[in-house]
Amino acid sequence: MLDIAAELHRWAEEGRDFAVATVVAVTGSAPRQPGAALAVDRDGAVVGSVSGGCVEGAVYELCAQALDDGLPVRERFGYSDEDAFAVGLTCGGVIDVLVVPVRAADPGRPVYAAALAAAAGRRPAALARVTDGPAELLGRALLVDTDGPGDPQAGGGVPYTGGLGGHPALDRTVAAEAYALLGAGRTGTLTVGAGGSHCGQPVTLLVESSVEPPRMIVFGAIDFAQALVRAGRFLGYRVTVCDARPVFATSARFPEADEVVADWPHRYLAATEVDARTVLCVLTHDPKFDVPLLETALRLPAGYIGAMGSRRTHLDRMERLREAGVTEAELARLRSPIGLDLGARTPEETALSIVAEIVAERRGGSGAPLNGAGVPIHHEDASATAPTTAPTTVPTVG
Repeated sequence: MLDIAAELHRWAEEGRDFAVATVVAVTGSAPRQPGAALAVDRDGAVVGSVSGGCVEGAVYELCAQALDDGLPVRERFGYSDEDAFAVGLTCGGVIDVLVVPVRAADPGRPVYAAALAAAAGRRPAALARVTDGPAELLGRALLVDTDGPGDPQAGGGVPYTGGLGGHPALDRTVAAEAYALLGAGRTGTLTVGAGGSHCGQPVTLLVESSVEPPRMIVFGAIDFAQALVRAGRFLGYRVTVCDARPVFATSARFPEADEVVADWPHRYLAATEVDARTVLCVLTHDPKFDVPLLETALRLPAGYIGAMGSRRTHLDRMERLREAGVTEAELARLRSPIGLDLGARTPEETALSIVAEIVAERRGGSGAPLNGAGVPIHHEDASATAPTTAPTTVPTVG
């Protein structure tokens, strides 16, 4: 649901009634993963998607029904060999969808509104919703918001908003588990006992983590960087451009960048925040910039490090880095020459080849054509366990 938080937050602020359908489980090949959502308001407006089109019509009807009767429902959709025109996923997968009404009179609306506000405001928060278990708990929600007031009755553990309506220990256990997932920047499923332990009737929950967008830092204020900034923003990165030359590192030249920094690249990188989701693209291809910058970068926990240059430039750069004391294990992390082999010529084509390699690295793709490759179309997210700016230590649950 948090993938469409900006629009849903606006709906909530306007006082609209709406229903949200969220993918809560996936089996086999499916175009969207758990957390993907579609919402319908009282006037029939739609935002989001749960399947890329396969089952949207049926899900729309479920949302309209939930708005009328006020009851959450979980529905399974899959491909039917007997009837190719049946409602289902022609890609062969199976998805489970939870539909929850969010109406002005519903007691759970404040929790959903708070979760949407946190996600729209890019605050670290985790929304836990019951997706399977006792019927009376289905759709109940609990929010762990690191900047929110939380629940004063949380017993000294993780502060949270809302509740699941079961045993009080269930809320505390789920809050602690959600906090741990938030600290890892993950969206995932967990199952606990209805009494808050591993005993009793199982309760399954989807925990959606809302974290700050990952960073892309582009070094070198050149024309290729302008195209790469646009591509990075399109993929959802917070993009910084850094160059030691103030005449080139200007907001006027990079209006789509979130930040433009005039500083020596290695000095800026050493002083800024980098985590396992961070992408570093070195486009300077000048040894006086590249070598100290890459010597710093290859010792940081960045998820992707790429450097532009010809193969001759690459070989020269590698020798200079070895002379600077960079180890072979550290050098193995460097993607150089940067990008996939697309035959790119223009800055835009080059930017496409770079972000294609970034996506392949993140998602575990091979970069090979899907036609005849015999590889899965959908991969597990290799960044699912990447750390974020959210807390990483779970307080003791009272």
